[in-house]
Amino acid sequence: MTFDMNDAEPQKTGDLIPDGSFAKITMTIRPGNVDGQSEIDQGLLKASNSPGSDVLMLDAEFTVVEGPHAKRKFWQMFTVAGGKVDENGVSIGWKISKSTFRAMIDSALGLNPDDMSEEAKTKRVLRGLKDLDGITCVAKIKVEPSTNPQYSDSNKIDKIVQPNEAEWRKVMDGEMVAAAPGNRPRPAQKAQSPAAITPAWGASTDSAQGSPAPVQRQQAQPAAQAQPAAQGPAWLNP
Repeated sequence: MTFDMNDAEPQKTGDLIPDGSFAKITMTIRPGNVDGQSEIDQGLLKASNSPGSDVLMLDAEFTVVEGPHAKRKFWQMFTVAGGKVDENGVSIGWKISKSTFRAMIDSALGLNPDDMSEEAKTKRVLRGLKDLDGITCVAKIKVEPSTNPQYSDSNKIDKIVQPNEAEWRKVMDGEMVAAAPGNRPRPAQKAQSPAAITPAWGASTDSAQGSPAPVQRQQAQPAAQAQPAAQGPAWLNP
């Protein structure tokens, strides 16, 4: 048996989406092995691998829908439980994630964030976090510098663009929007011993600069096993 490589697709570049880019993105949840609080969130969450941590996270993959960076992907974790808490005992990480998720819903549906009508409030109620799987919204994307020399910089959401912002309508209409790079100082990298930076199996006197991204950013994961028993929210089924 032979393998004909002539029809193989060109290899994909590892270049990042430019800092400050505006784009329409779709979120896909990569399931873990920890159950969430909702019935449809069984096996949806991932536990932190830090010793003693009680943090549970949502592992999200974002794909640019259209434009010059169409089909490009980036990954981001959202804390949904555990970690540091506020004066009321509520997870601070969850409060941050919850604000982002609400902004996603408003951006996806074209809801003004100040709209607190009963109709708008109803659309912001989810049966579980699994309902966010497949949501498409507008985002400003940033380049997040790595604090670990073992890993390269990565793309993350800078903010979700709301319908009351000029960029939202332009992106939704397919117009090009100039990037608005942030002015962020590069964080100091943590010092590590050579043994910690380069594993024995990767040691080479002729190695290229930089290191591969974490495995979780490269490997696709199976679709969630749990399926909603009823139809999802209207904004997922336009």
